[in-house]
Order: sequence, then structure tokens, then C-alpha cells
Amino acid sequence: MSQTTSSYAGSHSGAPLPLRVAVVGAGISGLVAAYRLTELSQQRNAGLELSVVDASPRAGGVINTIHRDGFLIEAGPDGFVTDKPWALSLCKRIGLEDQLISTNERHRGAMVVSEGRLVPIPPGFVLMAPGRIGSILRSPLFSWRGKLRIAMEPMVRAKRAVEDESLESFVTRRLGREALDRLVQPLVGGIYTADAQKLSVLATFPRFLEMERTHGSLMRGMRHVARDAAHRQSTGARYSLFVTLRDGMRRLIDALVDQVGPAAFRLNTTVDSIERTNDQWVLHCSGGSSHVVDGLLLATPAHVAAPLVTCIDRALGDAIGRLRAASSVVVNLAYDRAAVGNALDTFGFVVPAREGRSIIAGGFSSIKYAGRAPQGAALLRAFAGGELRPDIVDMGQDALVDMVCREFEDLLSITGRPRFAMVHRYARAMPQYDVGHVARVSDIAAQATRHHGLALIGAAYDGVGIPDCVRAAEEAAQRVFDQLMSKDTSV
Repeated sequence: MSQTTSSYAGSHSGAPLPLRVAVVGAGISGLVAAYRLTELSQQRNAGLELSVVDASPRAGGVINTIHRDGFLIEAGPDGFVTDKPWALSLCKRIGLEDQLISTNERHRGAMVVSEGRLVPIPPGFVLMAPGRIGSILRSPLFSWRGKLRIAMEPMVRAKRAVEDESLESFVTRRLGREALDRLVQPLVGGIYTADAQKLSVLATFPRFLEMERTHGSLMRGMRHVARDAAHRQSTGARYSLFVTLRDGMRRLIDALVDQVGPAAFRLNTTVDSIERTNDQWVLHCSGGSSHVVDGLLLATPAHVAAPLVTCIDRALGDAIGRLRAASSVVVNLAYDRAAVGNALDTFGFVVPAREGRSIIAGGFSSIKYAGRAPQGAALLRAFAGGELRPDIVDMGQDALVDMVCREFEDLLSITGRPRFAMVHRYARAMPQYDVGHVARVSDIAAQATRHHGLALIGAAYDGVGIPDCVRAAEEAAQRVFDQLMSKDTSV
């Protein structure tokens, strides 16, 4: 194990031993947990021997930035939201505040495919809540019947108890079928690659359930949100809703690795099994090596964590194994700007399932953030696969690129082939928060408390976005550290 902090683990007689902790998984959750442990060890003047183990040859998981021919290409997430403060706070703590850049002020908004053409999303419509009825009435997205149904939303009886239900149930109950099929499903599908009949609103968008309970209506709730947002802006809010790092999201990964210390990492190493012996955790790894630690944080996808946990607790392992995930594909395409007939004056578009197309969404990377493409070029990317089209992930690379090119040529009036294309596949990397997910995760958390010094973190449990992963990882690191320190001081 690599000793990253040793301020109280001196060699003199009687000195307390350092805490030995392993983090399995070097994606954003594992890296943040590892960094938080080093922070806590320094704050508490506690020795720490820390190892971060991952089967991949590099840290970062789905986050990676590639520089090619003057393009800055994100293979996975291209930024994070700021209304959840945890990722923003982390960037400031690790010295990346001067790297943060906001979205392009000149080109905001997004579009949705409707009957084969791109139509602007009505201004003020946030995921599943209309903020401005006027923009709904003027939009060509809906029939007059659909518009009338949306306008009636404040008159729909509200549920006063916050109960879980599917996205399909919630949206059709409050806004009607057209709102779901033509706008909400593609907006949410672009985030979760999910099936609206299965996706839990309580696990994914609890604030809309709370709007209904508190205000009796999504429209009334959105008016309160708008007033709060205006107040925050007037008091000096600096960043837009979405931000990224000037040199790409990989910069966040590199900074975390540097803060933790490169010597702590055990990459290209698979944990084959774990066991609990004499109040310690034993990790049996590829190559026949074993490591003994006091604390263990599993920051892997659920399908990887489940068999490991089953080694020590079959019931808990089975519960984790019931969490589902879908696979997805990201295709980045670099074009000459002159070859793209579309104005590219928004951040991108989403595609309703009802349109029968092969992609979930398309993004205009070189428009959304500065410095993503050289002068005279455009960088676009497509998202495909997910719960509704799992077959796409297994397509050959050439077939995938051809499929996306055809979609972009049709929707964006593109002529000619791209300068280059890059395909990134993510097998079982998109957690599916089915109805009942909150209760399942609560049960998993309760069962995990039976095991001192163990934490389960990652997008499979409490949020798929980077800020949610940061929050959960920091809380888990704090919890494990406190458990180990309490046990150590009680001896």
C-alpha cells in the first residue's frame, strides 16, 4: 500500500498505526473518495495508507479528454451542472477555479426533433415543467389538444404525498401524453437513456414531486423557481447552469490523481474477491497478490460490486445485483464548418423515441464551449443505445459512424464525410433508476451498515451526475474515516 499521509504514523515506539484504506474503482467517485480521505487525514493529523485499485490502465472511468488536430474531444461527460454545488466546490478546493468556463452566452437553448425536423424547445420548459404557457401555445411541437392539456396543468388535482411513480405516469397525469412523447421523454432520455415506463421520478427528479406537493402545480412551482433564480443572479451568481474545464474534463481527473498521489494507484489490477478476517478487509487481486486494509470503499458499477460483496454477504450482494444498467455509445464527428448547413445556434438536440431514429441526442460541442474546435471547423457528437436501443452498442465501428453520419446529414444538412470520427462504447455504464430505486438503495445502505469500514459509492446508487457522485463519495469517505478513527481511539 502507498502511504500518502504519514504525519502521525511515525516509527517511534507507541505511535499509532496509520489507517489502511482501499478504494476499488478509479472513476470520479473513487477519485473523490480517495481525495477526501487524504483531506481528512491531514485535518485530523492521522496517518493514512491509501490504495486506489482499478482494472483499467488509466484513472477517470467514463471521463476522458482527447486532443486531436486542434480539436478538444470529450469521450464522456463534457461538463457538469452548477445548481448542485458539490463539483464546483471540489474544483475550487483542488485549485481548478481559474480553469472553469461557462457555456457560450450567444447560443443557448436546445432543439427537439419533431416529424423529421428540428424545432426549438419552448423557452422556460425545464425537463418536465412548463414555466411559460405562452411559449407552449406558440410552439409547433404540440397539437391544440395537446396545448390545452398542458395549459390545464394547474387545475389537475395534486398528490399531497411524495410517492414514487414512473416518468410516464407522472407526466401524463400532470401534462398529458403529447407532452411526454414529444418533449419530456427525449429530454430525460438524453440524460438517463431510460424507458419512461420504468424510470423512477422520485429517484431522478424528486424536486418535481415536491413542486406538486408544495405548490399543487408544476407551473406554479416553476414560477417560484424563476423568482429564486432571478434573486441568485442579482446577488452575483458567476457561472451558467453548465460549466466545464478549459482544457477538458480530463483536467479534473489529473488534478485528483495529483492530489491523491500517483504512487497510491494500482491500475491494471482486478480485485477478484474480498473477505473479512479479524476485523480487516482482505482484497485478493489479479496476479495472486493480496492486500489487507481497515477500510474499503467500493466505487465500481453495481454489476462489478455485486459479486465482490457476495463473497462476504450474499443477501447484500444479491440486492446490489438487482440494480440495472444500460449500455451506450458516444460518437464524436469533426467537420469542416462549411459542410454543415445548419446554423448550429443552440447546444444541440434531443430525439423522441416516437421519431424512430437511431440516436438519442446530438450535441454541438464547438458551439457549447469555447476552444473545442479550430477555426473553420465544427465538432459534433451523438449519443445512442440505452435502454430502448441496446442493439446499437454491438454494431461495428464503421456501421456506427455511417449511422450517425446519415442522421446528422438529414437533420443538420451536412454534405460530405467528416474529417474524422471517434467512437466510445460504455457497457452497462448508465444506471437505470427504476420505480422503487430509492427504497432499494435505502435497503442496500441499511444492510451495508452491518460491515464496519465498508462503503458503496458510484452512480448506481444516489445520482448519475458528476455533482451527485462527488457528494456521495465525500460523505462515504467521511463516514468510513470516522468509523476507523473511532475504533482506533477506543483501543
